Amino acid sequence: MENTLQVSDWHVEEWLYQHLPETWMQITAAVIILVTVYALLHWGTSVAMRIVLGRFLLTIGKSEWLTALQQRRVREHLSASIPLFITATGLGMIPVGQQTLEVIARLVLAVSLFFLFRGISALLLTAQDVYESKKQDQTRSIKGYLQLIRIAFWCIAFIILVSVLTNKSPLLMISGLGALSAVLLLVFKDTLLSLVASAQMSTNDMLRIGDWIEMPQAGADGYVIDIALHTVKVQNWDKTVTTIPTYKLFSESYRNWRQMFESGGRRIKRSLRIDARTVRFLREDEIQALRRFSLLKDYLEQKETLLKQANYDETGGAKDPVNCRRLTNLGTFRAYANEYIKNKEGVHPDMTMMVRMMEPTAEGIPMEVYCFSSDTAWVNYEALQGDIFDHLIAILPEMGLRLYQAPAGADLAGAFHPQNVAKTDLAPIDARA
Repeated sequence: MENTLQVSDWHVEEWLYQHLPETWMQITAAVIILVTVYALLHWGTSVAMRIVLGRFLLTIGKSEWLTALQQRRVREHLSASIPLFITATGLGMIPVGQQTLEVIARLVLAVSLFFLFRGISALLLTAQDVYESKKQDQTRSIKGYLQLIRIAFWCIAFIILVSVLTNKSPLLMISGLGALSAVLLLVFKDTLLSLVASAQMSTNDMLRIGDWIEMPQAGADGYVIDIALHTVKVQNWDKTVTTIPTYKLFSESYRNWRQMFESGGRRIKRSLRIDARTVRFLREDEIQALRRFSLLKDYLEQKETLLKQANYDETGGAKDPVNCRRLTNLGTFRAYANEYIKNKEGVHPDMTMMVRMMEPTAEGIPMEVYCFSSDTAWVNYEALQGDIFDHLIAILPEMGLRLYQAPAGADLAGAFHPQNVAKTDLAPIDARA
């Protein structure tokens, strides 16, 4: 169904015909009048919106909205649209044919609607900017939803603009889209997948802005800085940014470290590899020497009592060391390390902590420290972990132990020069009381 666009002439046609007999003069004068009126209306609308809207937002304490509106140029778009609507009512004063006049009127109306749609779209972006400006309090992104609304809005706007230009009903264009549904599904495939993924992630609280995630298959390891409809941006530790399709974060696996931060503890899980050749039983004088360690005093007393009782029960008081249970330097070191991490400041006291011996390998006997730091910040966590292992490595010789270390080139070269060969056997434990 076709519509006839009606325009008025502001009742100045007779004046133009009277003072300007030539047609081209009448057209020129009419265009100058319309442009002048539009310029005045544009200026007046812009000033009025700036004063009224600015004072209103400042009065209610929404200055961030005023800044966002200025950055998105909402006032400029609306102040261009409204005067065009008003100016279009005077197009009838142009002395041209009715058909030409209707074409001009449809063009002006389409341009006016375009600026109006841009203003509404910019208003949606303004809402997004205001929301993101407070993202220290907001962990969930609305960017994807606003993008979806803008896509739907511009699709409707496009249909309206085309219907205005062609002078056809918008319903005819909408009904014609049914035949193109398969094509539209193909074109908007990623959008539909991302929409479903965004809804599921938001409903299940799977991802928030500020989360630290690891996704090796996408090369992402860092903090989520943006969640949009189609993409999620992750700033890696080297300050590069990885862009991941939103639907992949729903269909593929990744690691989210948020729960670790919320728990208040960050796991320390690292092994010391002990040289198996240095593991041995402790002599009595060495046990007495180790009593000077305050962390071992209770352990040694309890262990000595238990071993004496066990040896008496099992051997009937036999004195041969082969038949007796004895302390080892490796077990004593494990007990010392356990007490050390229990008393270490910065280790979370309410989470699992232990020092365990793993299966021996060709690279030594792994002695694993397993505990949690009470500070989840990376720098502080690494400092605590460094302190723990600095101390444990340094205390190994006191127990008659050493770390396994593959021979370096200098070690191999020294093997051919006996005078340069380092002493390989560790000295006995100092018997100082």
